[in-house]
Amino acid sequence: MSSSSINLHRATFTISAPDIRRLPDDNGIEVAFAGRSNAGKSSALNTLTNQKSLARTSKTPGRTQLINVFEIAENKRLIDLPGYGFAKVPLAMKEKWQKALGEYLEKRECLKGLVILMDIRHPLKDLDKDLIEWAVDSELSILVLLTKCDKLSQGQRSTEVLKVKKILKEHNADITVQAFSSLKRTGSEQATAIIQAWFEDETNEVTEVGDTI
Repeated sequence: MSSSSINLHRATFTISAPDIRRLPDDNGIEVAFAGRSNAGKSSALNTLTNQKSLARTSKTPGRTQLINVFEIAENKRLIDLPGYGFAKVPLAMKEKWQKALGEYLEKRECLKGLVILMDIRHPLKDLDKDLIEWAVDSELSILVLLTKCDKLSQGQRSTEVLKVKKILKEHNADITVQAFSSLKRTGSEQATAIIQAWFEDETNEVTEVGDTI
C-alpha cells in the first residue's frame, strides 16, 4: 500500500455509539484517541485531519460522551473515545463513559494503535498511567502527544518531553512521545506520519518515525 493511499484529511464522521455493539463491524484497522477530558483531544483530531469541526470542541471539558467514528478509507477508521477524569458531570454518567471506554479497549480486535493525549503541564496522571499499562500489556503501538506545548517555553517543553520519555522507557514498548500544539500545529506532521504508518502496515510493525523512545 502506497503512502498516498492514507490521508487523514479525508476523515468523515460515520457514527456516534454508546457502546461497542453499535460500532461498525470489528474488522479493518482502527486508531483510537484517548485522554483526560481537558487534554485537548477534540482539538488534536481537528488539527490532524485539517478540519475545523470534525470533532466537537467545547469550553466545557468532557463533552465527548460517545464513541465517535471517523472513516478515512475503506475499513480504516479514527476513533474518538470518551474523555476520562476531569469532567464535571454526574457520577452515573461518568461511570457509563468509563464502561464504554474500557469495553472498547478490551474487546475491539481491530484496534492497532492508541494515541494518548496529555496536557504537557500535567502529564502522567494515574488514569493516564493505567491506560498506558493496559496498552503495553495488549502490545499496542502508542503515541503520546503532550498537548498545549505552546503554553511552555522551548526549554520547558524539552524538559517535560524528556521526563515523560524517561518514565515510559521502563515499559520497553513501542511508545513514541512528542510535544504537540493544536494552536501552533507543532508536532502535527510527525504525529500524522506515525498514524499513517499504523494504517498502512497490516502487521502493525511500524518503522520508527520521529522521536521514539
